[in-house]
Amino acid sequence: MSGAPSSLTWQDFPVVRGMRAARLRQKPCVLWFTGLSGSGKSTLAGLVEGTLFSQGYLTYVLDGDNVRHGLCRDLDFSHQARVENIRRVGEVSKLFIDAGMIVLTAFISPFRKDRALVHEMIGDAQFIEIYLDATLDVCERRDPKGLYRKARDGQLRHFTGIDSPYEAPQRADIVLDTSTASPARCAQTIIDYLQKGGWLLPQSSMPQPAVSAR
Repeated sequence: MSGAPSSLTWQDFPVVRGMRAARLRQKPCVLWFTGLSGSGKSTLAGLVEGTLFSQGYLTYVLDGDNVRHGLCRDLDFSHQARVENIRRVGEVSKLFIDAGMIVLTAFISPFRKDRALVHEMIGDAQFIEIYLDATLDVCERRDPKGLYRKARDGQLRHFTGIDSPYEAPQRADIVLDTSTASPARCAQTIIDYLQKGGWLLPQSSMPQPAVSAR
């Protein structure tokens, strides 16, 4: 897609990301959950968010089904539309990051090129890719929404794992085998990663923002 028209100018404001993050007493980031349908993305995003929120962090989950009720309701599931779906989610995630929040996204996001685009959009310092490495057989046996059955019956086209490919991450920050590990164990692995990486600072240790111009 083309960029913004040349007639548009980015408007800067005196309150910036660092000030918002300091006010919220947290380090903003995007936890990008990717994997086949049924691999546990929404389940884990909810568990991790619940833990972070209970510890005082301000969070928000962007879920694949939920955004298609509003933000992306005009998109179908063709390849081009799925690319646009992920681009929009990336842009919204970037806005949440600018607001100083911790964002958790639960999307199949099957194509490496699209995930790389979002990674570049967000930046290395705020983007954490989490690959839920569950096999197709396991996901299809779970089939919590009955989508694999519909895809096998020809009722759904362009369904990842059936008639559309999934390109697994080559260098994900976190890889979880959700075929065998429990959701609770996987969620704790993510929390441990964030703590060891310095993402989750004690709420009392975060400085309050100074009131000043840029």
